[in-house]
Amino acid sequence: MSHAAPHADDVRTEPVSVEPDERGPRRRCIATGVVADKDALVRFVVAPSGELVPDLQQRLPGRGLYVAAERSALDVALKKRAFTRAAKRPVTVPVDLADRLEALIAGHTLELISLARRAGQAVVGHDQVVAWLKNGRAALLLQARDGATAGRARLAALAGDRPVVELLSAAELAQPFGRDHVVHVALAAGGIATRAQAELGRLAGLRRVDQEAKTA
Repeated sequence: MSHAAPHADDVRTEPVSVEPDERGPRRRCIATGVVADKDALVRFVVAPSGELVPDLQQRLPGRGLYVAAERSALDVALKKRAFTRAAKRPVTVPVDLADRLEALIAGHTLELISLARRAGQAVVGHDQVVAWLKNGRAALLLQARDGATAGRARLAALAGDRPVVELLSAAELAQPFGRDHVVHVALAAGGIATRAQAELGRLAGLRRVDQEAKTA
């Protein structure tokens, strides 16, 4: 996620205070009033046409409108017409905003994994991931939510206190590697892994994980 210079007219809490252990400035969700690190929220801007535009990388010009990355928060924003009220102008908001945002964040996450692959900061497959976990190179373990339960459990235990995310499907995890089915991926420590973990955190609040029968 980009850490571009903050926009002076972003909707925020006043004053904005940043503690030494915080990652960055904080913003208030226009729907729920919850204050959080802005990288944990989703920034929107209003286009000249009046259309609401998600700004995942926080680079677009204009007044930033922040909402918690959760379907419930987006539902409240729609019901309260929070975008129109915060922007102080008519705003066109799609009724399927949460679904569109989920797809955008999932796509951006896969782009980051692909970037890690090209940079030599990602490995795929059980054996290679195990090797990275054992030699300490793996900083983030990604496992397909529809992968075999026993296999995922073994690698999760091997990860120890390193973050393990089981949110994407095997078909999704396969895309950055040009494959059809991938269950295990490890990312090395660094900026890409940090950004991917942040995006997955936002995706978790939007994704409706279907209740698929898992392979034992």
